Amino acid sequence: MELKKKVQELAKDSHGEIVKTRRHLHQHPELSFQEYQTAKFVAERLKEIGLSPQEGIAGTGVTAIIKGKNPEKKMVALRADMDALPIVEANEVPYKSQNNGVMHACGHDVHTSSLLGAASILNKVKEDFEGSVKLIFQPGEEKIPGGASLMIKEGVLKNPKPAGIIGQHVMPYLPVGTVGFREGMYMASADEIYITVKGKGGHAAMPESLVDPVLIASHIIVALQQVVSRNSSPKIPSVLSFGKVIANGATNVIPNEVYIEGTFRTLNEPWRAEAKEKMVKIAKGIAEGMGAEVDFDIKHGYPFLANDPELTKKLKNAAISYMGEENVIDLDIWMAAEDFAFYSHEVDACFYRLGVRNEEKGIISGVHTPTFDIDEAALETGAGLLVWLAITELQH
Repeated sequence: MELKKKVQELAKDSHGEIVKTRRHLHQHPELSFQEYQTAKFVAERLKEIGLSPQEGIAGTGVTAIIKGKNPEKKMVALRADMDALPIVEANEVPYKSQNNGVMHACGHDVHTSSLLGAASILNKVKEDFEGSVKLIFQPGEEKIPGGASLMIKEGVLKNPKPAGIIGQHVMPYLPVGTVGFREGMYMASADEIYITVKGKGGHAAMPESLVDPVLIASHIIVALQQVVSRNSSPKIPSVLSFGKVIANGATNVIPNEVYIEGTFRTLNEPWRAEAKEKMVKIAKGIAEGMGAEVDFDIKHGYPFLANDPELTKKLKNAAISYMGEENVIDLDIWMAAEDFAFYSHEVDACFYRLGVRNEEKGIISGVHTPTFDIDEAALETGAGLLVWLAITELQH
């Protein structure tokens, strides 16, 4: 109880500094795998804390280890992502992005600043716990193949292998001062779909002389929806969406090609593979039957994210102890994807949500939007709870 109170007080005392860190990061966002200045900033802050960071993992990744008493006894890892999105920020705030066209619209500035705050607190209480904490600052969460997969390939989970890994992510649908947990399957896999339908264009008034790729592409889009509605078990959550269709013709011009982009998400790996085969077969069959050709490219993305039930239950109880039961919420399945999923397939993992919403302040926008922002009161919880969860895992 004394240690928990100490952590809470340190988180409260650190809040102002964490806010400054978050605002600096928000003003200087960098795209996936281009986080050069962010990584430099993180490494410098870790050195100021008194740590010896390892830089250049997977290009711009940074790690560091905080050793408590008996450091070889057990290790737990804490992860934050550092990249931003290609979005023009619409918020008029003092810490608005200074890098036009790039914005921390997914809260990775919150994750990085919270983990830096947690690092400072952990280093101050390292004589109060046994074991070690590995800090992972990861690039490229927003872009396939995902910085997590590359860091794993470069050995971030080896020598020694952590007993567990913990990550947090902002949730604009949860009120500030709350967090959310879910045991077991939580987030979906995500694959990117790129389709080019190749026909024969020409004058729109002469359809008999054309192979209309616009019509064929329309048939393909509609037919592919049957992969989910009539081939997938209703017990397996699946989503197939197409968000980009380019038919660069005119009112009286049929183009030669139509370009389509989409995403496929599910929570079952065998079905994931089967569905992708069916999509290609359906698209090629329709195109051939209507006299066209189709290029169908699927970029294999992130796997599903599964929270280890035992670890997650333990950490949820720790969060209740730290914040109060009324502030810890049970989450439903979320069909978005996260490359933290790669870690969850290697070690016991817990990925939880940090509430950042404040309707009274008008902070209600979702992630990946130009108006996304957070109630910065969440940063005190973001840092302090990470510390308490790490210590809890080391104690068991």
